[in-house]
Amino acid sequence: MKKAILFDLDGTLWHTSDVILPIWNEVLKKHPETQKQITLEEMNSYMGKTIEQIANIMLPELSEENGVNIIKECCAVEVPYLEKSGGHLYDNLEDVLSKLSEKYFLGIISNCQCGYIEAFLKAHKLEKYFSDFEMSGRTQLTKGENISLVISRNNIDCAFYVGDTIGDQTASKDAKVPFVFAEYGFGNTENPDYTIHSFSELLEISDKVFAVFEK
Repeated sequence: MKKAILFDLDGTLWHTSDVILPIWNEVLKKHPETQKQITLEEMNSYMGKTIEQIANIMLPELSEENGVNIIKECCAVEVPYLEKSGGHLYDNLEDVLSKLSEKYFLGIISNCQCGYIEAFLKAHKLEKYFSDFEMSGRTQLTKGENISLVISRNNIDCAFYVGDTIGDQTASKDAKVPFVFAEYGFGNTENPDYTIHSFSELLEISDKVFAVFEK
């Protein structure tokens, strides 16, 4: 039986809000059609959302097309920077990933733009632990659809998804996989299947989740 643990990225594996905040604000200064400058709290609230969703929330005074183009510009500028600087990994992340990868297929599914997951992997030299990844910026699919896509194309028999927002929980439900709530991240959920308070807890809970499939 091929077992997979699939991960959200921001708020689950790393966080980058404080790193990319000045980059986004510099891009915004170049656009006289808006006076917007965002706070760290606002940046945190955007994590896990699609570019279109962020544009509607952050720049409601602009047309959707203009807002989306500005957010895309922010994303394009941040990727090469993150490739070099990296972000903040959650505690014991590489050690846990190393141990999990010995037993399970590991993948990443995010609502990010193309290049963002690659920046995470490259900056922190984590490519060897993950067998596949997918993002909405490439497929234009929902996160739930991308979870299903990764499961299908890798012939995975059973999987669960780890994320930190209600959107991640909804995506798990759409993909018909159990949801593990990363309580240490940015968001909230409602009655998740499982909850972890630190990344290290995955070592214990993963066996419990997959034991359900074997009954």
